[in-house]
Amino acid sequence: MNVMQQTVAMQKHELREIMDNIQKTRYVLLHFTDLLGTFRGRTIPSSEVTQVIESGIGFDGSSIPGFVGIEESDMVMKADPKTFAMLPQYFYDRPVASFICDIIKPGGKPYESDPRHICRKVMHKIQKQGFEPTAAAEVEFYLVKKENGEFVPVENHLAEKHRYFDILPGRDLTEAYRMDLCDALAQMGMTIERQHHEVGPAQNEITFKYGSPVRTSDNIMRYKYAAKAIAQQKYGWIATFMPKPWIDLAGNGMHVHVGLFQKNRKRNTFYSGKGYAHMSQTCRYFVGGILHHARALSAIVAPTVNSYKRLIPGYEAPVYITWSRRNRSALVRIPEYFPTDRNEVRLEFRCPDTLCNPYLAFAAILEAGMDGVKKKIDPGDPLDKNAYRLTEAQRRKLGIKTLPGSLLEALEEWNSDDICIKALGKENAEKYLEFKMKEWKEYKRHIRKSSQLKVTSWEIEKYFLA
Repeated sequence: MNVMQQTVAMQKHELREIMDNIQKTRYVLLHFTDLLGTFRGRTIPSSEVTQVIESGIGFDGSSIPGFVGIEESDMVMKADPKTFAMLPQYFYDRPVASFICDIIKPGGKPYESDPRHICRKVMHKIQKQGFEPTAAAEVEFYLVKKENGEFVPVENHLAEKHRYFDILPGRDLTEAYRMDLCDALAQMGMTIERQHHEVGPAQNEITFKYGSPVRTSDNIMRYKYAAKAIAQQKYGWIATFMPKPWIDLAGNGMHVHVGLFQKNRKRNTFYSGKGYAHMSQTCRYFVGGILHHARALSAIVAPTVNSYKRLIPGYEAPVYITWSRRNRSALVRIPEYFPTDRNEVRLEFRCPDTLCNPYLAFAAILEAGMDGVKKKIDPGDPLDKNAYRLTEAQRRKLGIKTLPGSLLEALEEWNSDDICIKALGKENAEKYLEFKMKEWKEYKRHIRKSSQLKVTSWEIEKYFLA
């Protein structure tokens, strides 16, 4: 049996397994992500699954922000069989299955504004150059309740604000919740690596195994969906991924990790076995590309007005465009937990937050990194000092630049740096820019100048349940 025959046989076996599981359900959720990063979808009876896998099902694309105009509204969502998952029964008080869909045009061609397609397109371009990109993410969120008309962490019984790795019964009220979320994600096909209490009260993080940029983006969207479902259905809580819900508490970040392999992931091209952090020259150039384009990338990876209230000194969110190894005040890190492990050398980019569209974020990050590799952009010397403790004069002497201070400033970077335009495509970039400029203007209409250093009620309404 040749490779093609083996692949076909495997696909048939997987499809039989899916259909066997579908028989246990009456309903199937079909999910996709729009250009702004919102998880959307519809529900079908399980009897329609074969059609959705083979040819897809039609929907009104003009009603989805960033998709098509009303004059070309007929679009198709087609289930990706590799994303099949059975949801925990208590999510909907009945057995329900789920697929993530690709968006296609009538006739079967991929839709250019489907974020999954955008990410896959960049990934394929890198694969044609002989590399295999990998991606991972650390997704943080708060568990909250409503009390006296306001949202507060469910652990507001403690005055202490720094709660990293807090695990004591009576203090950590979220351990059982995290175990429930780990169980649910494992049932949905994700490999869980670890979980812990984060810095803020009732702030949590669960990490799952790395994969391709598309696969990891799928998992991020399902992670957020499951976190919200469990909080609501089992605990009566709310899971919020808002980047900075409270100005005096740690923000919700989504540190992303990127690797670059060759030969079916057998050779890590970021590893050299010697020198600073055991990183290769390719890795240095990749870091150079990220740093060179960091200000423009901000509009994609930190995509909201509220994002820039997280990106302030003092809360572990990076502001200064530097790189290092063990230094968490740097924008880009080369983690060095196990220096001699050739598969561990990777890049950590620390400014993305939890409301970014992960498909677009990974597409833009990879485009920027590979631009560094192509043009041999050197990142300069690493900074092994705490960047927050340097004076302004010291930072200026070292040539350290800062990230944009607002969404508007980040969007304006696209006038001089087109890296995000290259990653998304001109038409998608124009759509994204239009939406985000509208968001900025709406914010400016609703706030006073004195409110710019506070988390406003407009932001709570806009982002808290996003």
